[in-house]
Amino acid sequence: MIRLTTTTMLMLETHPAEIDLDRGRLAAAIDALIACAQACTACADACLSESSVAELTKCVRTDLDCADICSTTARVLSRHTGWDAGIRRSLLEACATACESCADECERHANMHEHCRICAEACRNCEQACRDLLAATG
Repeated sequence: MIRLTTTTMLMLETHPAEIDLDRGRLAAAIDALIACAQACTACADACLSESSVAELTKCVRTDLDCADICSTTARVLSRHTGWDAGIRRSLLEACATACESCADECERHANMHEHCRICAEACRNCEQACRDLLAATG
């Protein structure tokens, strides 16, 4: 296994509770969630600064929804005392869906707005990380 040195991984390595997931995969998912939330927030803000803002209304809404869902999922996945597998699974599924939807919307504007292309990429990465973690949970 590749040893991650992110703060997320360091926190997981030092957590005294038993974690029923591969810590590397969990850390990668949390990091992808945080990166996606940041990209979506920045993309929404950039869309609001575009001269064609009226054409980007759906993109802004989708960005903000995805950012909120990713942030919440990252926070919940960072807590390991008294896991609720059902909640974890539901959040990961919702997050993967939100990321897919946001990436689809941002890709519609990616040829005109570089921030949308970057956001779509972050969303696709996050969607995959969520699906990978879901697959690992069985």
